[in-house]
Amino acid sequence: MNKPTNIEPPKDGAKDESAKPKRGSLLERASGTFGFDKLAPAAVPDKLDSDKAKKFAPRRTTETPASAPTSAEPPRRRASDWIGEATAPDAAPTAATPAAPAEPDGPAVSFSGAKREIVRSLLREQGLIDPDGGASMLLEEFRIVKRQVLASAKAAGTQHARRVLVCSPHPNEGKTFCALNLAIALAGERDMEVLLIDADFGKPSIMAKLGLDAGKGFMDVLADPSAHVEDYVVGTDIPGLFVLPAGQRTGRDSEYLASERTWSVLNRLTRGAPNRVIVFDSPPALAATPAAELAKHVGQALLVARADMTGRAALEDAIDLLSACPDIKLLLNDATFSPSGRKFGTYYGYGE
Repeated sequence: MNKPTNIEPPKDGAKDESAKPKRGSLLERASGTFGFDKLAPAAVPDKLDSDKAKKFAPRRTTETPASAPTSAEPPRRRASDWIGEATAPDAAPTAATPAAPAEPDGPAVSFSGAKREIVRSLLREQGLIDPDGGASMLLEEFRIVKRQVLASAKAAGTQHARRVLVCSPHPNEGKTFCALNLAIALAGERDMEVLLIDADFGKPSIMAKLGLDAGKGFMDVLADPSAHVEDYVVGTDIPGLFVLPAGQRTGRDSEYLASERTWSVLNRLTRGAPNRVIVFDSPPALAATPAAELAKHVGQALLVARADMTGRAALEDAIDLLSACPDIKLLLNDATFSPSGRKFGTYYGYGE
């Protein structure tokens, strides 16, 4: 058995670990360092004094000094002084706000000529909308896109807004696929004409995907001041759908698009035709310059982003290049997951 030993308390000046004061928590130490305990909420009176209330809402005086001279030119006033005067019964009449410029007058250009047949099986093989196939998931998805485009065009009410640019940052992100499906969906509207223009001059593919022979087209019209654009428009057996080929490649696509000739050609296509929409299939914005030039001539742009492929930096860069367009919408392509579980078309028994 061990012999018990008396433990004597440490003498003065000796170190004893057990005698150290206990270290406070992080909040306690912060309070001691910064003096949080001294902070208190500001005192708020139950009711503001009348003088203090007046300084926040001063009463506007309407009395005119007797010595104020009269002059033919009214004194300059701030914009805030006009607020609320429009509804005053004794307000002086002011100049009317200038209205938006009206659409230029002129006869509408009509598309005439023989209509070419588009093989529906070719459309289905490429995963495009079959205009005779009834409801489908793809058609329902592009009906949503179509409604947004038509709503924006109606709200703006200008021929500029009826020109829609379909673009993507990089190749192989589905811009041509979306341009074709959007044009077919728009053609399904009653009493509407849709002109699909192949503006991808480097790699035109619209005519081939529709099974049509490519000939002279958009670039030929821009290069020849005497040419009439309606003579190069190709009709199809899809009601309301017309196509304008890309035309001969010149190597100076951007220069032609930046010319005044482009304005006159596009104005000729939309002038006097409120039920006509033009859809452009342009080159990728980060791969060729024509997309940025075309953005100056359209009122809407659909920037196609492919799921799990298109990066955020590419989208931001493309948006900067298309910034001349006043209305840029993002269109997500090739998405296989829907958080809400929506499957358009299955309700009618046409699910794919």
